[in-house]
Amino acid sequence: MSERPYLLRVCDQELQIALQSSGAVLIEGAKWCGKTRTASIAAKSILYMQDPDNSASYQAMADTKPSLLLKGEAPRLIDEWQMAPVLWDAVRFEVDKRGDAGQFILTGSAVPADNVTAHTGTGRFSRMLMRPMSLFESNESNGTVSLGDLFDGNQAVESMSELSIEKIAFVLCRGGWPASVLKNETSALRMSRDYVEAVINHDVSRVDDVEKNPERVRLLLRSLARNVATLASIQTIKNDIEATDVSISDKTISSYLNALRRIFVVEDLPAWLPSMRSKSAIRTSAKRHFVDPSIATAVLRTNPDGLLNDFNTFGFLFESLCTRDIRIYAQAIDGDVFHYRDKSGLESDLIVRLRDGRWAAVEVKLGNKQIEEAAQNLMALKAKIDEDKMGQASFLMVITGGQYAYRRNDGVLVVPIGCLKN
Repeated sequence: MSERPYLLRVCDQELQIALQSSGAVLIEGAKWCGKTRTASIAAKSILYMQDPDNSASYQAMADTKPSLLLKGEAPRLIDEWQMAPVLWDAVRFEVDKRGDAGQFILTGSAVPADNVTAHTGTGRFSRMLMRPMSLFESNESNGTVSLGDLFDGNQAVESMSELSIEKIAFVLCRGGWPASVLKNETSALRMSRDYVEAVINHDVSRVDDVEKNPERVRLLLRSLARNVATLASIQTIKNDIEATDVSISDKTISSYLNALRRIFVVEDLPAWLPSMRSKSAIRTSAKRHFVDPSIATAVLRTNPDGLLNDFNTFGFLFESLCTRDIRIYAQAIDGDVFHYRDKSGLESDLIVRLRDGRWAAVEVKLGNKQIEEAAQNLMALKAKIDEDKMGQASFLMVITGGQYAYRRNDGVLVVPIGCLKN
């Protein structure tokens, strides 16, 4: 059976740059997001720690002489390294000894428990977070509008997306899992459900060896899915779960959430705290998001037809889809993504801030009817920002589920998600 074709990833170039600058690169991210495949393209030799034929002997070797596992042509990929955490210090030592860049690539779908490594790896390791595929990577966005170009002032955005609302509902439920992208629709939609079941019944307990109650994990995921793209508090989630006659403590919720973060299932969106022209109480809570919106649709037991019949839920999940893609594109241009909301209710769904200080505000609206309101929101936010301290916004943009990309008379850009790339 031939290996499925490799679809280029936005982070391929980031990995090459990291290999040129560091002795070892650590690629972290959710299971099934494509870390191993991407790393194997760049590697010259590979050690699969989960190989069932050799796993026991690899573990024994790691316990006795871990340096033997590091022998091989560089860059050497060590897949799922956290199965033998001693390898971290072994790699760090070997990098120091060799003194060359690009020696090792480590991949992991779980953050090891605290204090399992003696050294942080500062100066030897470059860290790279990998997410499931964006629509540009899965060839469903035509990439005619570049986030990097927008920051550079190239804001002629006249183009057209071929993504219909029906197609958006499908790609949202399918998710960006590389193995599902080339499958037929029925098989592709099943993958996110299988992923959620694996998280509930196995992965969330394995990460810290603390047994989790599968029913409570499922109810927590369902509450997070119902509150996706909102500032839902722990108390809101607790009330949601206890409405089903299942009792759960704040401490348990926090413990379960921490485990879900460590296996990269949830990735909340932090608040942006800019300098304002006048005093304004800014909400500091993070927005609830999964690393991929298909996790929410799977746990809610809905499908593309279900979303098309519930545009309110579709709207929140569309924001989550756009958040995933903008995070991927922003990372490629050395940027971070936040959200903004103040006490008056003024908000921006996404704030992209580059390391050099440039920033842009983005609203997400599934339908065209809300574009006017979104544009006014963005202009109001721009007027509130202290531009002497923060600099002017590089651009203001409304991401839509529509067809046409254009620049409004007020300068606000309207861009379909099916046109964007890094």
